Amino acid sequence: MSLGLPPPAAAEIFSAARATAPDAAAFLQELIRTPSLSGDEGAIVALIERRMRAFGFDETRIDPFGNVMGRIGSGPRTLAFDAHVDTVDVGDRRLWQVDPFDAKIANGAIHGRGASDQKAGMAALVFAGALMRQLAVARDLTVWIVGSVLEEDCDGLCWHYILSEKILAPDWIVLTEPTHLEVYRGQRGRMEIEVMTRGVACHGSAPERGVNAIHRMAPIIAGIERLNDRLPSDAFLGRGSVTTTQVRSTAPSLCAVADSCTIHLDRRLTAGETDASALAEVEDVVRAAGGAQSPDAEGPASARGGATEITVPVFERPSHTGLIYPMRQYYPAWVLPETHELVTQARAARTAVLGDAGRGGTWTFSTNGVATMGMHGVPTIGFGPASEIHAHAPTDQCPVDHIPQAMAFYVALAALLGSA
Repeated sequence: MSLGLPPPAAAEIFSAARATAPDAAAFLQELIRTPSLSGDEGAIVALIERRMRAFGFDETRIDPFGNVMGRIGSGPRTLAFDAHVDTVDVGDRRLWQVDPFDAKIANGAIHGRGASDQKAGMAALVFAGALMRQLAVARDLTVWIVGSVLEEDCDGLCWHYILSEKILAPDWIVLTEPTHLEVYRGQRGRMEIEVMTRGVACHGSAPERGVNAIHRMAPIIAGIERLNDRLPSDAFLGRGSVTTTQVRSTAPSLCAVADSCTIHLDRRLTAGETDASALAEVEDVVRAAGGAQSPDAEGPASARGGATEITVPVFERPSHTGLIYPMRQYYPAWVLPETHELVTQARAARTAVLGDAGRGGTWTFSTNGVATMGMHGVPTIGFGPASEIHAHAPTDQCPVDHIPQAMAFYVALAALLGSA
C-alpha cells in the first residue's frame, strides 16, 4: 500500500514506528512529569534538546525566544513541524481522577496535564525525526522539528517571532495540536477586545451625585450578547462569536460609586471577518447603548466620565528566556484550500500509513496557525495525536496507539514532500 510513496514504503515506515512506540510513550510520560506552564518552559526545552542530540539530529538549537529546534537533512525545500511545549495550569485537583503529573497509563491512554495539548505531539515528533534519519527519507528536504513556547498565553507569538526574525523560513508547516489523527486545514481566528466606561465616584449613600461606570456598562454588555446572535457563519469554519469573559471596576471603596468599568471580550472570527470589522461592530454596540454620559450629571464633560474606550490589548510578557516580543492580540482566521499540495500530500500520507484519507476538519480552538498561515501566509495544516476534547480538561489524555500512528504519518509526509 505505497500509493506512490518512495522507498521506504508505508509498511516499513509503520513497522519502524511500532518498534519505537514504547520508547516514545515513555518519553511522553517524561514530558508530562516535567511541568511547563507558559513562561516557565526552560526545563522541558532542555529535556527535548538533549533527546534530539542523543538521536543524532544534524543540528539543535534554542532560539533567543526560547523555542527548541532540531534539524534533519539539508535539502532545498523546508518542512517544519511544530508542537508547543507549554501547558495551562492544573486547576482544581479534586476534578482529576489521576495525578496530573504522574503520567499514568490506564485504559489504553497516557493521562496527565499536557498529554493531549500537546506533549503527545512533541514526543511523536522527536521520535519521527529519529526515524527520518534512520530511514533516510529527508535526503531531499530540510526538516525542522520545533518545540515552541508561550503558546497558551499568546497563540502564534512564538512563530510570529520565528518568521519575523527569519529564524526559519519553511515552505510548509505542520502543527501537531490534537486532531484525533485527522488532517486539519484551518481554524477560526480570535481577538481580545476591552471596553472601558468611565464614571464619577461619589459616596454610595448618594449615588445621584456621581456617574456609575458599572451602570453605564450594563447596556453595552446586553448589546454584546445580542451581537453574538447575529454574527456570520462559514460552511467550513463555523460561526463567529463574541462573549464577555471578565468584568472589572474601580472605585475609592466598596461604599463608593464606581469611576471605571472594563469588560474583556473573547471574539472568535470566522472566514471574512477581520479586526477592523469586529471593532466596528463593538463601536456600533456602544453607540446603540446610549452614549457615554448620564443626562442628569452636572459639570463639564470631563467631569462626567468621558468617552467609552475600545482597545485591543498588546501581549508583552517575557518568555522563559526573558525576551519580550510585543504582539497585538489579534489572531486571524485561516484556511488552506483543499487542492493545495500540502493538503493533498497529507491525505496521501494518511492513506498510506493509516488506510484512508480520513474526514479532515478544523479546530474549535486557536493554534499557532494564526501566525504561520494567518499572519505570514506559510501553507499550514494540522495532524496530531489525541482529541481536542481533552485539552485543558481534567481528563487530559492521549491514546497510546496514537503515538506510533502519528509518527508514521510525519515520516510518510516528509517522504512524499521530499520526492515531489
